[in-house]
Amino acid sequence: MRYWLMKSEPSEMSIDSLATLPGQTVAWDGVRNYQARNFMRNQMQIGDLVFFYHSSCPQPGIAGIVQVSRLAYPDATQFDPNSKYFDPRSSLENPRWFNVEVTFLKKTRLLPLQELRTYPELTSMRILQKGNRLSITPVDPNEWEFISKKL
Repeated sequence: MRYWLMKSEPSEMSIDSLATLPGQTVAWDGVRNYQARNFMRNQMQIGDLVFFYHSSCPQPGIAGIVQVSRLAYPDATQFDPNSKYFDPRSSLENPRWFNVEVTFLKKTRLLPLQELRTYPELTSMRILQKGNRLSITPVDPNEWEFISKKL
């Protein structure tokens, strides 16, 4: 099993809105970064655990835990000309973008980014690295264990 952190803007999808969806499951679509896409397409497995991170909001931080519940498949938004994630270079025969599905496990206390930065145990965590803008990052098992105890 692997561990991940996935960012979402709460105005798009929050941990609370995920908890109210049918089956408490959502396709993690709209990712348009090749490295993040490759994490989903090539490395994520059913059962992997994920920190659900609220980003681009007044108080960014870890807000809950979800689980990968479906392996990567082509992201339908790339084919929809009315979607802000439309990609005219993608085709059904040669899709460029993929998504996994994640299922809600639990809402946690909000563990703010500022607090994450205070722990020496997390100095190597990818989300805390200068210039990191990836919406999906792997989490080291030791980081996962440490953070889980803080939630």
